Amino acid sequence: MTNLNDDLALIKRGIDDLIGEQELVDKLKRGQPLRVKAGFDPTAPDLHLGHAVLINKLRQFQDMGHQVLFLIGDFTGMIGDPTGKSATRPPLSAEQVQINARTYQEQVFKILKPEQTEVVFNSSWINELGAAGMLKLAATHTVARMLERDDFEKRYKGNQPIAIHEFLYPLLQGYDSVALRADIELGGTDQRFNLLMGRELQKHYGQVPQSVLTVPLLEGLDGVNKMSKSLGNYIGVAEAANTIFSKLMSVSDDLMWRYIDLLSFESIATVKQWRGEVEAGANPRNIKVRFAQEIVERFHSKQAAIDALADFELRARGGVPDDIPEVEVAIPDDAIAIAAVLKQAGLVASTSEAFRMIEQGGVKLDSAKVTDRNLQVPAGVVVAQVGKRKFARIVIRRG
Repeated sequence: MTNLNDDLALIKRGIDDLIGEQELVDKLKRGQPLRVKAGFDPTAPDLHLGHAVLINKLRQFQDMGHQVLFLIGDFTGMIGDPTGKSATRPPLSAEQVQINARTYQEQVFKILKPEQTEVVFNSSWINELGAAGMLKLAATHTVARMLERDDFEKRYKGNQPIAIHEFLYPLLQGYDSVALRADIELGGTDQRFNLLMGRELQKHYGQVPQSVLTVPLLEGLDGVNKMSKSLGNYIGVAEAANTIFSKLMSVSDDLMWRYIDLLSFESIATVKQWRGEVEAGANPRNIKVRFAQEIVERFHSKQAAIDALADFELRARGGVPDDIPEVEVAIPDDAIAIAAVLKQAGLVASTSEAFRMIEQGGVKLDSAKVTDRNLQVPAGVVVAQVGKRKFARIVIRRG
């Protein structure tokens, strides 16, 4: 176990709120490993950097010597967390939940230490509750208490339907803390109601209430919306090293500091030094490169981070990377329109996008800029580039 003051400083770094701080201090003074819980409903197949903000904090607790309870909500995932939703979420099937849960288990150990992580599934104790236990749990809170939750209140006042099972979600998340005897629970700022429910239920069941630590929600690459795979503004922890690097380099200079504060393992002193360098006139791109390499190294390797930088710089100079995909395009005649080539190669989503990219000067064939949207490309092999990052070696065959 490490120094108490140092631990508290690290725990508070980058968080939004710490509820039950004195209780946490008392627990830390015991000098024994604490049970640190965070729950994830496997509603999507991959983890992204938005999830990593919270998982990084779990890793910090592990570095202090504590035990992480990585809870996969395979039961609650079939209900669907109503947090922040204006309508009832469609339920996931048990099969979908299990597939996504396996992916979470594979990806989470890119950050967490396996020897200090206990992966648990809440179906193992919720199934044991049975109908009588579920009714007993539901009796601990009133409808009025549930309507104190911001999203429920908005839906109620807006005459939007609220299904009865949605009221069970925060109760079940809170009961998870009882079942696991959690000392600390982490969650996003939007989870505050659910996290506090854990404290209330632990008191009800005669346990010492967990401390609650909320972390900010990370904006996606658009700098506006919460990072989400469904919005396409995400960086997946399992994406290719070059993809992670280039996406991070595309982040605005202002948003870069937000990402660094929430995701970097560099010391507070180092980040302060970086800010000073930029304020003194240094190019923020240099800081962005250091940060992007840190993240790539965490999820891949040091060599992958070195190679990703080299690949990014090659693309920036207009060079062609070595590892571009190869695709085949079959044509009925001797040539094919450039827009059709790009679309069939997967470099654009539509003919109109191809025309737009050509008009903007963003299309090259064999390093030569394409200016004619009606260009016919003959059979053969060409290297096509769309924008700064999309490349393909295209084999055009007749037949």
